[in-house]
Amino acid sequence: MKNTGKTLTPKLVKKLWGAFILLVILMGASYIGITSYFANMHNQETAQRLDAEVANHVISEKFTGASPFLEDGSVNKPLFGDLMHDMMAVNRGIEVYLLDNEGTILYSVVLDPNDSDATKSVSLAPITSFIADKGEKFILGDDPRNPEEQKIFSAAPYDIDGHKGYIYIILAGKKFQEVSNTLLGQYFAKLGLGAFLLTMLFSALIGLLAIWFLTKNLRVITGTVRRFHEGDLTARIENPEKSDISIFANSFNDMAESIVGNMDKMQSVDLLRRELIANVSHDLRTPLAILKGYIETLQIKRDTLSEQEKEEYLQITHDNVDKLSKLINQLFEYSKLEAEQVVPVKEPFSITELSHDLIAKFKVLAEKKQIVLELDKPQENNMVYADVSLVERALQNLIENAIKYTEPKGKVTLSLQKKGKNIEINITDTGTGIPVNEQPFIFDRYKQVNESAKKQGSGLGLAIVKKIMELHDTTITVLSKPAKGSSFIFNLPAYQTS
Repeated sequence: MKNTGKTLTPKLVKKLWGAFILLVILMGASYIGITSYFANMHNQETAQRLDAEVANHVISEKFTGASPFLEDGSVNKPLFGDLMHDMMAVNRGIEVYLLDNEGTILYSVVLDPNDSDATKSVSLAPITSFIADKGEKFILGDDPRNPEEQKIFSAAPYDIDGHKGYIYIILAGKKFQEVSNTLLGQYFAKLGLGAFLLTMLFSALIGLLAIWFLTKNLRVITGTVRRFHEGDLTARIENPEKSDISIFANSFNDMAESIVGNMDKMQSVDLLRRELIANVSHDLRTPLAILKGYIETLQIKRDTLSEQEKEEYLQITHDNVDKLSKLINQLFEYSKLEAEQVVPVKEPFSITELSHDLIAKFKVLAEKKQIVLELDKPQENNMVYADVSLVERALQNLIENAIKYTEPKGKVTLSLQKKGKNIEINITDTGTGIPVNEQPFIFDRYKQVNESAKKQGSGLGLAIVKKIMELHDTTITVLSKPAKGSSFIFNLPAYQTS
């Protein structure tokens, strides 16, 4: 046997740990990503708020003494060169663009004319919105050097020498972005490592407590199952309704009860089978011994026996052969019923006609014992829905049993009565009756009411009747008083003609 006392890590706990660690990693990555995004947005908004007036400052300070346009209308490039030099001395990430009134880029020191990726114009919608809100709201505009990206900016309108347009300043240009990305990556690498280690530490503690708590009931159930497996058939999960997995706990308790019940039933069946084999062996041995004795007598004394004695011996032999054949047939029939090899074929038929046939069949036997055998209210035709051959077998056993235990000048009555949707069948006799303490056991296989009964039958007749009733989803009841007779009653569903 395996050492079940050794503590093993269940697969469920491993899976819980795996799922928990994966969840922590995903949460950590999500946290870092969200923190990075909003921190970046915060920095950009802060920078834009601080430098919102840069464009106005350029117009008021740089374009007062010198025009951004020459006399021929072209852009004053030296002026913009000096402007960029001054501004980059303060902030190397700034990029200045001169726009016309349509948003077309007229000039910029940082814009390479040969750069095919650079755009030639920017959208005016963010610019007009920025100017209208006076730089109080966070707004992103087009980046001429990276058309697919948007950057923080400052903008202001100009109207100089008949030229109208906008000064458009990118506050976080390409150089700024390169430095920012490098620093931000390093910052979040440190933040991520620190947050990851701290998160894993606390998560491990919380996970350990959580998994211990979640699997507490599972460990109790596992221990109970292990005890049951090791042979403690009384092991049950206490207070299953209070368990976190009450469905499983109740299912185990129900299963354990079923297993124990089936084991008890198997032991009972095994005991009854042994009794059956012992009793059947006795009944088989008796007629076989008689047969052997009379046949040997016929063989040894055939020349000295009279014809009458030979006839008598042959009749006794014939009767014992019939008894042996009947016993074997009953055993075969009962074994098939018990093994559930018989499937009832239900159909409508007249139980009244079947009763007439059986009364006629047993009439000779009843008259031989001076017993009155009759059908009560024979004129009424009652239809039932059942297996005709099985019902016939049950009635035959009950009538035969009633005649067997009824004294001469007694009476056996078969009555049929409709009750609701059923037909009640009642076989009543005036025989010896059944002791009260033995009535609960008369349908058990090979259970007989007294020792003298063993001389008359095998004790399987009523057991067969009970099995037939079970196949028809009904029960048979006995009402009996010693010395006053017995009544066997069962119901079959009436056939509804309409």
